[in-house]
Amino acid sequence: MAGVPGAELPGPELAGAPGVAASAAVRFDFDVAVVGMGYVGLPTSLAFREAGYRVLGIDVSDQRLQTIRDGRADLLEADRDRLDQALVDPAFELTSDSKRLSSAAAVVIAVPTPVDHHLVPDLSILRSACAGVVSRAVPGQLLVLTSTSYVGSTRDLLVQPLKERGLYPGTDLHVAFSPERINPGVSDFSQEEVPRVVGGITAACGHRAESLLGKYVPRVHLVPTAEAAEMTKLLENTFRAVNIALANEFADICGALDISVMDVIDAAATKPFGFMRFNPGPGVGGHCIPCDPHYLLWQLRSNRLHAPVIEQAMQVIAARPRRVVDRTRKMLSDRKQGLFGARILVAGVAYKPDVEDVRESPALEILAGLMEEGATVAYTDPLIRQIRSGDTVLDSVTDPAAFAPDLVIMHTGHTGFDLGWLSSVPAVLDTTYRLPAADNVQLL
Repeated sequence: MAGVPGAELPGPELAGAPGVAASAAVRFDFDVAVVGMGYVGLPTSLAFREAGYRVLGIDVSDQRLQTIRDGRADLLEADRDRLDQALVDPAFELTSDSKRLSSAAAVVIAVPTPVDHHLVPDLSILRSACAGVVSRAVPGQLLVLTSTSYVGSTRDLLVQPLKERGLYPGTDLHVAFSPERINPGVSDFSQEEVPRVVGGITAACGHRAESLLGKYVPRVHLVPTAEAAEMTKLLENTFRAVNIALANEFADICGALDISVMDVIDAAATKPFGFMRFNPGPGVGGHCIPCDPHYLLWQLRSNRLHAPVIEQAMQVIAARPRRVVDRTRKMLSDRKQGLFGARILVAGVAYKPDVEDVRESPALEILAGLMEEGATVAYTDPLIRQIRSGDTVLDSVTDPAAFAPDLVIMHTGHTGFDLGWLSSVPAVLDTTYRLPAADNVQLL
């Protein structure tokens, strides 16, 4: 369990671990500082606190921190309870002051790693976060990078700058990579149930990180290097991307052959081995699948390496929202109506059910594509009050019937999302493949 602020830290997982030149009696006010209080960092900080650690949560956005303090952060119900408890615990603190990084025995970096409009990795947030951590690093600390990035990023963004400061991993402090494994909005597996992968810059670094994380997860899988841990995360999400692209392709094939793709997937999923279920949809959103494989492809291009399977999968995924726009045009054309001037309503714009998150959501690209074609667009989503598509700001429609849509695109089905009104609209394009069959419903 955590000690009182200012106490000497116990155990080899904290200050004074073997191989560290700093004194074994280094005093820190916090056991762990988590940099980035987003969809990964906040649940991670709550899990650390639940395990008995004194936790400092750091974010550059005071607005985000206030959202958390007000209890309005998008969290699973179990984590909402944890947050309520943490907010009244003096051993849990939130701040935007990066100077306080030096007061934590371990620092965990959990910031976004997006791609730009050209699908090129945008490392600006990660570089800034790592630079801040390095500038405040002190002997005896453990630094753990969890943000998905290219292979070698831990050495480039942490180890090399630390050495330039005269701090050497395995001697003065410890550095490791441990990819996050959080699935926002899905409660099937809590953080404590999911094993963590860890790779250190040195063997001692790996063991130190293993000990830190082992306090709140049942199993830590230690790999020989930070690079192996970095590649593990890229494999996990590239695997998902390739299989989602395959599921989308099968949906198109089944549609052409007049077969229900969901019947086929349901049947295949009865096999207890050799098959893993992936469902088709309007595209892929969120912070992982649309972005992470591009970090690998970007690095491979710089090394003149070719990965045709991954490249094709990502092209298929990127093209999916455009297919929704084209399919909308055809459905309207079949009704003797053009896309220009048509009233199109998108039902659900979050990137996945039950999350208040539109990062990389296909709905944004779909709405932008429809507006480019001259359609009058709107959306309804009980979890997303407002979105921006290009220069246009849209507010969620509370009364879909009042908008009088010519066609509705079913994009995201949240739990409890009332869709009874769909039966009265002229046409529905179901990109989720989950609506009941009806005369006015067609599949993507």
